[in-house]
Amino acid sequence: MRPVCAIYSTFLQRGFDQVAHDVCIQDLPVTFALDRAGIVGADGPTHHGLYDLAYLRCLPNIILMAPKDENELRRMLMTAIYSGHPAALRYPRGNGLGVAMEEPIAALPVGKGELLREGTDLLLCALGAMVDPALRIAEALAADGISCAVINARFVKPLDGPLIHAWAGRCRAIVTLEEGCAPGGFSGAVAESLADAGLPRPLLRCAVPDHLVHHGDPKRLLEEEGLSPLALEARIRKFFRDI
Repeated sequence: MRPVCAIYSTFLQRGFDQVAHDVCIQDLPVTFALDRAGIVGADGPTHHGLYDLAYLRCLPNIILMAPKDENELRRMLMTAIYSGHPAALRYPRGNGLGVAMEEPIAALPVGKGELLREGTDLLLCALGAMVDPALRIAEALAADGISCAVINARFVKPLDGPLIHAWAGRCRAIVTLEEGCAPGGFSGAVAESLADAGLPRPLLRCAVPDHLVHHGDPKRLLEEEGLSPLALEARIRKFFRDI
């Protein structure tokens, strides 16, 4: 059997002990499909899925990932089910980007990110729903002569350290983008990996700050948290000017 537990990201918090003891410690092939990852707005302040990356990536044996679009979501579900290990994939509430669906569905190589754009000034290392904004920001910055490499991280655990390190070494600074809490999340994983590799680089971590996010319209909340496309572009431009 390959059990798949489809659940809101915020609700899995209540089952942390079961995930740790009944799945991860025994290294069982259970898949957790985490809906409503990130800011969800209309469901209320208790339903924001902001903590899954932080509370899952510390567990042994688990594979943790987030898709950039609906096609990659299908591929990640296939990857998770046949990985032979505990696996979790997080995805946001709402519609996909409208990309083409590949057939047949092919699994992804575990722990391998995807280089979407080459660059020499900034490395934009994005996860999940932040990949598309990162690409659009890179286009806008290129118009002003700022060259951005863009990585679709895909995996938070295992993180693709070799890919990130290689492009961090070619760029002047790094920006991480995620729709999750800053403490313990994807940006923390990248920072730890860079530190362990002895790669000091200026780093801008674009994530939800260490506070509770109230109820509200998702677009307005993203703007308030500095994670809307326009807010992100302004933050990244300022960061680049200051380095």
